[in-house]
Amino acid sequence: MASSSKLPPIGDVPPLTTEERARILDLLFEPSTQLHTLSVPLLHEKTFSSYNDLIAAVGAQLTDLSGSASTSDTAWLLDILGSHPRLGAKNVESVQSQAEQAQLQGSGEEAGQLKVLNDEYENKFSGLRYVVFVNGRSRPTIMEDMKRRIADSDTKNEQTGAIRAMCEIAADRASKLL
Repeated sequence: MASSSKLPPIGDVPPLTTEERARILDLLFEPSTQLHTLSVPLLHEKTFSSYNDLIAAVGAQLTDLSGSASTSDTAWLLDILGSHPRLGAKNVESVQSQAEQAQLQGSGEEAGQLKVLNDEYENKFSGLRYVVFVNGRSRPTIMEDMKRRIADSDTKNEQTGAIRAMCEIAADRASKLL
């Protein structure tokens, strides 16, 4: 790949090395050994007409894990979903997440409320992390969404929502990294 912060043309993906295909997944999603194991072969075996098609195929793999009755598949999925940083986290690994998290700057009181909501969400949905496509929404708007999801959702709905959000985030990142 020409640059570690840009995506190569989609047609150039299949012949890339395993490490380069893993880096593409890291740029689009978040660094995750489990996601590498699941999806790096897909990026070699299949040709995609666009990054949105690639993202949809990874989303289908994650949805298949979500629908599985296997506890090991569920654990695998939760590890992948958990690769996303907590909203409001200070130490964020990926450059993309750092920029996205910067949109959520707020007061110290709001940061404390967000931490409480993250804890509450993770206690209610054991093993899950709240994942949402921020897309310019304010911290108070996001916190209201968290409260609603804590009150209304069940674990399967949350898994589906997290997969959808990860794919929305990946599509947004792809549009910025081409």
